[in-house]
Amino acid sequence: MTYPPQQPSQYPQYPQQPQQPGQPYAPFPQQAAGYGYPQGGYPQGGYPQGGYPQGAPAMQQRPPLAGWWSRVAAQLIDGLLLGLIPFAFMIIGIVMVVMSYADCVDSTTNTVDSTCEPSTGAIGTGMALMVIGGLLGFGLGLWMLYRQGKTGQTVGKKMMNIAVVRERDGQPTGFGMAFVRNLAHILDGLPFNLGYLWPLWDDKNQTWADKMVGTVVIRTR
Repeated sequence: MTYPPQQPSQYPQYPQQPQQPGQPYAPFPQQAAGYGYPQGGYPQGGYPQGGYPQGAPAMQQRPPLAGWWSRVAAQLIDGLLLGLIPFAFMIIGIVMVVMSYADCVDSTTNTVDSTCEPSTGAIGTGMALMVIGGLLGFGLGLWMLYRQGKTGQTVGKKMMNIAVVRERDGQPTGFGMAFVRNLAHILDGLPFNLGYLWPLWDDKNQTWADKMVGTVVIRTR
């Protein structure tokens, strides 16, 4: 007894790699008789000749969720980037202003010499550096939100191979929703940072901010 030759399978394959941000999930098919079957099921006698029909709906594999520690590490990296560079400019500016006034203090009596005039150049430069530091911090913050909204990743998230995407379709949130999500993190800190700890036991690894705006954090690699 010989078996008929096997027909090449036309059934769509699952992707082998986790989905990258920006690639939407295929919708889950709504079938009455199970996944991949036509309405009412197949007629008696088995499967149709030639395997599954052309155009059978494909379901993309949902990418794995990011772990809590990788999210914490990404946040620390972003915090260092947003804090250290602007803070360095501001500290240098403050030191320059303070030192210009310190030159007018008599070290023996610890009193200010009323006839002494602080260096206006040093004061002006110091004030300028403080303003630059503040603007740089504000600009970096906006750039981080834009980057996350467009690609799902900040610098820290890219280094940790994770991304923030919409739960419903796997797309990046866009700048506006990234900004709203960032504001919602205020609630994650109240009380006792409970919202930030919520992913430790949540089935979708979501913070309260994630739940409010409908996002999940996934692994990209």
